Amino acid sequence: MEKAKTRRHLEESAVTNATKVDPPVHPTAPAVERQLSTEERFTAGKALRDRTPRVEHAKWKRAESRTDPVDTLMASDGDRVADLVPIRYGRMMQSPFAFYRGSAALMAADLATTPATDVRVQACGDCHLMNFGGFATPERSILFDINDFDETLPAPWEWDIKRLAASFVLAARANNMSDSDARDAAVAATRSYRKRMRSFAEMHPIDVWYARITSEDVISLVPPAEQARIRKRVAKIAQQDGSEADFPKLADVVGGRLGIRDTPPLIFHPEVTRAPDFHAVLSQVMASYRETLPDDRRVLLDRYHLVDAAMKVVGVGSVGRRCWIALMMSASNDPLFLQFKEAVASVLEPYAGASEYSHHGQRVVAGQRLTQPASDMFLGWVTAQANGRQFYVRQLRDAKIKALVETFDKTLLTVYARACGWVLARAHAKSGDAAMISGYLGGNDVFDKAMGDFAMTYADQAERDHATLKAAVRKGKVRAFLEA
Repeated sequence: MEKAKTRRHLEESAVTNATKVDPPVHPTAPAVERQLSTEERFTAGKALRDRTPRVEHAKWKRAESRTDPVDTLMASDGDRVADLVPIRYGRMMQSPFAFYRGSAALMAADLATTPATDVRVQACGDCHLMNFGGFATPERSILFDINDFDETLPAPWEWDIKRLAASFVLAARANNMSDSDARDAAVAATRSYRKRMRSFAEMHPIDVWYARITSEDVISLVPPAEQARIRKRVAKIAQQDGSEADFPKLADVVGGRLGIRDTPPLIFHPEVTRAPDFHAVLSQVMASYRETLPDDRRVLLDRYHLVDAAMKVVGVGSVGRRCWIALMMSASNDPLFLQFKEAVASVLEPYAGASEYSHHGQRVVAGQRLTQPASDMFLGWVTAQANGRQFYVRQLRDAKIKALVETFDKTLLTVYARACGWVLARAHAKSGDAAMISGYLGGNDVFDKAMGDFAMTYADQAERDHATLKAAVRKGKVRAFLEA
């Protein structure tokens, strides 16, 4: 009985991670709050298993009230660029995995019906394996981390790991691997998350804050025979300037004027760019964005002047959202490409609550800065005064490395799963209570296996939803444009 009372007390006090100690001797001294020790938070996390057993996470069953998946997807179309929406569906039709990448809103609704401990972190919100990759820090080191935060929001930590695990099953199936191998990859990601979370829970907070997973850390997980080849590729990319690499592909001289080359329907100058006051409006946007940068980055931005801007279609789920690229040049003709990506409410908001930030560009930036060990030098946000649309800003590309997942065999996919689980644990440990999460996960593989089971059954659901989309296209309910 006493143990049960203690467990309940720890669980209740863990909500604030602090508890009052005995009153001080001096009656006018302020009350002192004592932080729960790491061991107490481990115990509190373990106690959560009574309410939410770890094996319960294995279950997935479609709710009777579940909305038709195509209707859920189409609900967001009204606020997108209508001419681009068919590209979105064309990309999602390519495979169940491509469908999964574009249907974060659909899975958010599903995740809200699954068991959770109510321990929150700064969730990625769209945590599939293609939203991880390498990028260059301002010091030109290559880190491996999450690189898409459009949907970031404080939410249950389980939602990210469930979306990540299921993405490995779908990626494995896309590569014609067996279901056994697919499940193994999902379990490997979860096992890595669990073990790394334990390590982060035992570290000093400032060490967690500065922890980073480098390209060399990831390469060390790869079989020795592959390491030299990958290391050489990473070194080559690390030496590149992203804008320098993009410049020949994206820019051109037309009529004696330098600008962004149109390659419709993926890169184009919309009608608004031909308005007489377009550059004045664009300059105003740049000035407002500049105010969101730290002082030292403003000085750096001022070394460049604006040349041109055009719209660019990016991603899968983001297709139809307004994404602009701006070409800037220095006095010595060095290019800089910035991306202005439309920011709307996170798909998690209906289930996790509204963001504390009224500006969704700021929500993305704040979540990214909290979660990543290092962020883009030009990360900022802005509102387009003409229409009130909100954007976040970053470099278009800065020595980014995308994993060629479609070429992975079982070994490389498992290595990649371990790396992604490691990164996600670090991100959650930085923003949440690592000891409590670790206490809940424990030292055995109960949760790992549960995630393997969940990933398999949810991947089946994604395949059914993909088939529903294809049927809707055949019937003319949805228009899809298939790119060459």
